[in-house]
Amino acid sequence: MKTYLVTGGAGFIGTNFIRHALTLNSDWRIINLDVLTYAGNPANFEDLPPDVAKRYVFIPGDIQDKHLLDGVFSKEDLDGVIHFAAESHVDRSILGPEAFVQTNVVGTFTLLQRCLEHWKSSNNKEDFRFLHVSTDEVYGSLGSDGYFTENTPYDPSSPYSASKASADHFVKAYHRTFGLPAVITNCSNNYGPYQFPEKLIPLIISNILAHKPLPIYGDGKNVRDWLYVIDHCEALLAVLNKGKPGETYNIGGGAERENIQIVHTLCDILDNRLGSTDNGTSRELITYISDRPGHDRRYAIDAGKIKQELGWSPRYRFEEALEDTVDWYLQNTSWVDSVQSGEYLKWIEKNYHDRQS
Repeated sequence: MKTYLVTGGAGFIGTNFIRHALTLNSDWRIINLDVLTYAGNPANFEDLPPDVAKRYVFIPGDIQDKHLLDGVFSKEDLDGVIHFAAESHVDRSILGPEAFVQTNVVGTFTLLQRCLEHWKSSNNKEDFRFLHVSTDEVYGSLGSDGYFTENTPYDPSSPYSASKASADHFVKAYHRTFGLPAVITNCSNNYGPYQFPEKLIPLIISNILAHKPLPIYGDGKNVRDWLYVIDHCEALLAVLNKGKPGETYNIGGGAERENIQIVHTLCDILDNRLGSTDNGTSRELITYISDRPGHDRRYAIDAGKIKQELGWSPRYRFEEALEDTVDWYLQNTSWVDSVQSGEYLKWIEKNYHDRQS
């Protein structure tokens, strides 16, 4: 049985990764360490099948907590660490950047230091991996042409992307200086189940259902490369199993779309699902608002390296996966309601934070 520590596993991508990895790998055991901020929801794992649930352990806690990390690393013989834990919303980083520095920079440093100590004393040095999950936003903004490659210079535009860029550099330094077998992935915009409704796709879905305005920054023509979260999870497994220590792998979905295109598509899907007889009804909710400061114009990933070296490429077509995502939110309205109402935060306080020492 292999044991992996996943940080931030109660968030969007972490949740999907844990569920996917445990289902595919019957010889895996995963420890999920998550501080449970507003975007972390332990209820995401309540429906795990019994044979999977017995291989899943949840520990509430902060990656900045050295005492807690000492306890986890001294108790468990870990085969690797998959590091998702991060503050990740650009708008929040503009309003309150300090939290991003603390979690994304200081937290990553603290975790790296403890991983290094564990790795040095481990009998399994060859197979241990530290997988750092990052973002394409560290590269800044593209013009109408070109793609981000693993050699693109860093040029972050927001406090969020600057904090992730700093974390990336620390990971690279710990490999080059100390030999820690670390790998980095930089992914494009994810979408899929369990995403907190502050991000574009679930926000638009939720607002259409509530018949609320659909806010669009600027002219809505900012371009993103969209990656279905299950494709991302499979790419991460490929990097974890076959990636070379010290390397970076860009992960993209090859599905560039303008933000306004995404919103129009979601409006049409939901009008169809809800049986709207007035064509374009949901589109009438679109509201343009002033652009976000430092708003990058275009992201696009060249995923050639991971395809050529590790054999990964996305399996899901954007249009089909987007419809599947809409259907998931329609079938899980209670999950969305609990997240938006804050009821699950009260449940977390009662069931987890009060029991922390």
